[in-house]
Amino acid sequence: MGRERLLNAGVILLLLMVPLWAWSADEPFLITLATKVAILALAGVGLNIALGIGGLVSLGHAAFFGIGGYAMGILAAHAQNYEPLMQWPMLVEGTNQMPLIWLVATASSALAALVIGALSLRTSGVYFIMITLAFGQMLYYFAISWSAYGGEDGLSIWVRNEFPGLNTLVPLQFFLICYVILCLALWFSARLAHAPFGLALAAARQCEARVETVGITPYKLRLTAFVISGAITGLAGALFADLNRFVSPTMLSWHTSGEIMIFVIIGGVGRLFGPVIGAALFILLEHFLGGISDYWQIYLGGLLLMIVLYARGGIIGAISGREVAHD
Repeated sequence: MGRERLLNAGVILLLLMVPLWAWSADEPFLITLATKVAILALAGVGLNIALGIGGLVSLGHAAFFGIGGYAMGILAAHAQNYEPLMQWPMLVEGTNQMPLIWLVATASSALAALVIGALSLRTSGVYFIMITLAFGQMLYYFAISWSAYGGEDGLSIWVRNEFPGLNTLVPLQFFLICYVILCLALWFSARLAHAPFGLALAAARQCEARVETVGITPYKLRLTAFVISGAITGLAGALFADLNRFVSPTMLSWHTSGEIMIFVIIGGVGRLFGPVIGAALFILLEHFLGGISDYWQIYLGGLLLMIVLYARGGIIGAISGREVAHD
């Protein structure tokens, strides 16, 4: 376990040091890449709570990622156009303040996760996977047809939103915002996994009947975990849309759900820092191999196949020598 903790510390420190070096070397593009890693890792942390602790294989987490993105896009678009979201007498203004946008994005994603989870968790196995996928695709096609906010062309934001006391247009400052949020999410995930709730959730994943015998309802545990997971993923979606100053239906697609799951699997399902390593490796492959071939994901598929076959604990498990993560 000491080796894994050392690896985790090295990963989170490296993620901070690379942008700091890039800032001193005047390489803003590297800061943007590191910011993207932090945001996508945050989305993976959200999924890892449902998948790694609760054993819930969701192929619809892009729904929450996209809802968070659209929450940011809609609020920012109305603020920059000086148009209220709703007309009198229910006048609701848009905003370009990040804390308020994050609150709306997190709450919207959590509410969507509550509705989707309440229905999906009445099933299990492949049926749960397909229902979450179906909900994600429903929202994807709704976004395509939502012409008021760009439809399939998406929605552009002119200027990045604001955070009190910081200049978010400076790449390093925006990275530090995302980095701090990622660290808080990792801390929360670690505390959750070792709290009574997390232990009960892990027990329900391992043997549902034993949990029921002590008077705990697995459905409520899983629904709570699913809502928390969706809320964190939605926050990542809002940050991702802010990074690109653009939101589109692609954020809601099954392809995005698959990518978030790949982050978790590559790093290690149930590993605290698995999504961080997975997201970093994904971005590095996309950056270096994407310039060589448009079909760079073939190599990603090969890597994923090797991990599934020979390193069930992901990269962290292979390095630490432990296939099974501690609950």
